[in-house]
Amino acid sequence: MTGRELEWSRGDRAKAAAKVMVGWVALLWLLEVVDVASGHALDGLGITPRTPSELVDVVPAAFIHFGFAHVAANTVPLLVMGFLAALGGLRRFAAVCALIIVADGLGVWLLAPAHTNTAGASGLIFGLFGYLLVTGFVERRPLGVLVGLLVGAVWGTSILVGLAPTQSGVSWQGHLLGLVAGVATAFLFRRRSPEPT
Repeated sequence: MTGRELEWSRGDRAKAAAKVMVGWVALLWLLEVVDVASGHALDGLGITPRTPSELVDVVPAAFIHFGFAHVAANTVPLLVMGFLAALGGLRRFAAVCALIIVADGLGVWLLAPAHTNTAGASGLIFGLFGYLLVTGFVERRPLGVLVGLLVGAVWGTSILVGLAPTQSGVSWQGHLLGLVAGVATAFLFRRRSPEPT
């Protein structure tokens, strides 16, 4: 592969990753517009713990938010961390996100306090943070290590605050479970051999 071909392939990956994440975030905003217009009918897609019928909401809950401020708070970190994770390949990214969303949702269903309703992309965001933080170390890739350190420097404090069980109305369980799931995916989906240079 020539340098020009490699450059194009990297550019194509970046464009594809950007399109996916812009589309993802746009979907979240559109869903919140629908939710508000319908009198918050979509809020019922959040997860109420240990209710068998709520298991069908494990995945949809990651796309539903409780107001525009909630979506806005998740937009930038999801956009940036999702883009960085998607640069590794869209199929791998889809698998990583699917595992984080399902593991986090099931964990919330099992462990969240009774009579709560949990929704939002923050569990996925915490998962992507954990994934990006350790992937470079797991795969022994200097660029990945650098990305992990930068992500940790930018969002590390916010992540620690989000894990504190003292915040009212915040699912620290969902945040913690997402983080653990993200770290686990870094090991599960690690590349076994270096990429060609």
